[in-house]
Amino acid sequence: MRFPFFLLLVAAAPAFAQAQRSPFEESVLRAAVDKHMAAQAAQLTRYEVQVGPFTPRADLPACARTDTFLPTGARPWGRMAVGVRCVEGGTWTVMVPVTVRAWTTALVAAAPLAAGAVPSAQDLQEQEIELTRETALPLRDAQAVQGRALTRPLAAGQLLRADMLRAVQVVNAGDAVRLRIAGAGFNVSAAGQALTAAAEGQPVRVRTELGRVLSGTAREGRIVDVAL
Repeated sequence: MRFPFFLLLVAAAPAFAQAQRSPFEESVLRAAVDKHMAAQAAQLTRYEVQVGPFTPRADLPACARTDTFLPTGARPWGRMAVGVRCVEGGTWTVMVPVTVRAWTTALVAAAPLAAGAVPSAQDLQEQEIELTRETALPLRDAQAVQGRALTRPLAAGQLLRADMLRAVQVVNAGDAVRLRIAGAGFNVSAAGQALTAAAEGQPVRVRTELGRVLSGTAREGRIVDVAL
């Protein structure tokens, strides 16, 4: 059975239209951004992509096949560009401007906090914030705040960043400390005096009751762990 020629054209039309799909279509460009954003998905709650403004050049040579890419080192969000290059039938490359707005859940102050305060879990709450409006990454894990003091006051609802915190000293120079000394097959406890100040987990120098100077690791409660 023979099909009329016009029916063959109708049947081929969808495939022809797909083959002629413009590489500058918004859906094509968005797909490139989506692939780029997949690596950031774990830390984001959502994101939006805005393409343009952009008008393709009318004098671009015909191209049999194109590819989209993001330049090496592209920003994870904000203003960027998606590259469209001809990989078959031509040698041109065009950069299309796009803007990616991204949101994540971060820690903010639940109530006003004074400088020098050591925030507890009750002092903080989670809130969705737009990353593209921030100059530095916010803190998302309350564990990163434990044992650290604020370097500046925070208003209720204000975002908490790593540069707003400092380590709290658990040992000060001159403090009487308890030494937990561990060696090959033995563990002993002794009294000593701190010669330097240190925060939790930081190195500190101490002098034993016998006058020996040792180096150890500062722990909360004026305790110093010494490994021999």
